[in-house]
Amino acid sequence: MDFGLQGKVAMVAAASKGIGLACAQELAKEGAIVSICSRNEEALVAATEVIEGDAHTYVVDVANAKDLEWWVQQTREDCGQIDILVTNTGGPPAGKWPTLTDEQWATGFESTLMNVVRLMREVSPEMSARKWGRIVHLTSLVAKEPAPMLPISSTLRTGLMALTRLHATELAPFGVTVNSVLPGHTDTDRQTELATVTAEREGITVEEVRLRTQAKMPMGRLALPEEIAAAVVFLCSDRASYVTGVNLLVDGGFTQTFA
Repeated sequence: MDFGLQGKVAMVAAASKGIGLACAQELAKEGAIVSICSRNEEALVAATEVIEGDAHTYVVDVANAKDLEWWVQQTREDCGQIDILVTNTGGPPAGKWPTLTDEQWATGFESTLMNVVRLMREVSPEMSARKWGRIVHLTSLVAKEPAPMLPISSTLRTGLMALTRLHATELAPFGVTVNSVLPGHTDTDRQTELATVTAEREGITVEEVRLRTQAKMPMGRLALPEEIAAAVVFLCSDRASYVTGVNLLVDGGFTQTFA
């Protein structure tokens, strides 16, 4: 299947590892020119070694408005007009809501929600003017099933679902689609981080936590990053031209909610 991505310029945030990197890899395989960012320059260099295609790297903190503006400008200068945006970020701090500080909530707001608002503000006008654009927000299943140990993430990602629908409706007349992908439990560093928090709290090993999590999965295993990326690439493609406003669970059947 030809996804029509040859030569398209795709920005992928927080893409030096995990699901973000997998998205950049899969987009590059389809012929897209990828612009990826991360706070860690060494991680970016390592990422380019596994991306098969045209990749450009930028050291950016997605919680910093000036960094995001600079990234967009540099991508335009180095790669050309922006066709695709995949927003992404590391998860906010974990912990029960009474233990989390105002500062942690404010930091989570900047890195999880405001980065999306700012990037949308930067790229959507040029996409609308050209009558073509694809925007996909990488978020989480906690947007539909809040997790007690992830109150910041659960709250903000639920809000992002509403923002996705709002932007999708407003940009649809201009040929720009806006969707969100909600990954389930995926084999990434974030999964290990959260398993470590649980293991320390319960006095068990990280491996025991991972095995317990896998046992809850209908498929009996965690997702692979490339399985999440496959859904993202489809939503970025010409083939998905009539799909917009969708908050797509990619969780192997784990989430039970109908909402």
